This record gives sequence, structure tokens and C-alpha cells, in this order.
Amino acid sequence: MKPRISMITLGVQDMVRSIAFYEKLGFVRQNDDKEVAFFALNGSWLGLFGREALAKDVQVESGDCQFSGMTLAHNVESEAEVDEVFAHAIASGATIAKEPQKVFWGGYSGYFKDPDGYFWEIAYNPFFWIGPKDE
Repeated sequence: MKPRISMITLGVQDMVRSIAFYEKLGFVRQNDDKEVAFFALNGSWLGLFGREALAKDVQVESGDCQFSGMTLAHNVESEAEVDEVFAHAIASGATIAKEPQKVFWGGYSGYFKDPDGYFWEIAYNPFFWIGPKDE
């Protein structure tokens, strides 16, 4: 068996707000269910599900925390593209966590938070490509 991540599901507070945010970022929704939203990615899927309902499904308490210890990343092909994607996210309603900048490992990246506080890194790695090529 080869390891893979088929879907990343985010527990969100407001489905309508979160769907609108991700659609503004260019994600294309694949269903019209009110309880869950699916977005096809290049090689995997992003799911949005009500935070309380997701916690119930996992059988844990929904508790609130500032940092879950997890980030999502979108790798791009240049520093200029980091700046472009980052600016688009901010214009779409994201909040800045860390402005794009040169980073200790030799790349260039910045972080924003989506409307539910999930951290997204937009990164350029000059040493190797991470992820499938865009079609």
C-alpha cells in the first residue's frame, strides 16, 4: 500500500461563510449538500463539515484552541506566485498570520488563517517540487 491523503476535512463554524471563502479562492465545489461541501483538488479532496458534527463523528469534544498543531500548505513555483496567491487569499477574507518572507530553510512562505482559524502556508521551495503539477 502506498501512503496518501485522499481528503482533508475541516470542521467549520459557518458552512455558508466557509464555502463562500473557498470558492473565492478558486476552489470548485463538487456537491450541493447543505451539511458537507467537497472540493476536488489536484490529487486529493478538501471537505468542509460543521465543526460540532465533525467532532460528534470523531466522538470527541469540539473544544476551541488557538493552534491545533496542524497547517495546510499550497506550494507554488516562485516567490512572486507566493505573493500573488497570498494577496488573493487576503482579498477573499483570510487574515494574515505571517507575511510572505524568506524563511530559515531557504524558501519563501507566508501564513494566513481561513475564517475558522485554520492556518494555510503559501510556499515556494527552490530545492524540490512538492505535489503534483497543475494541469
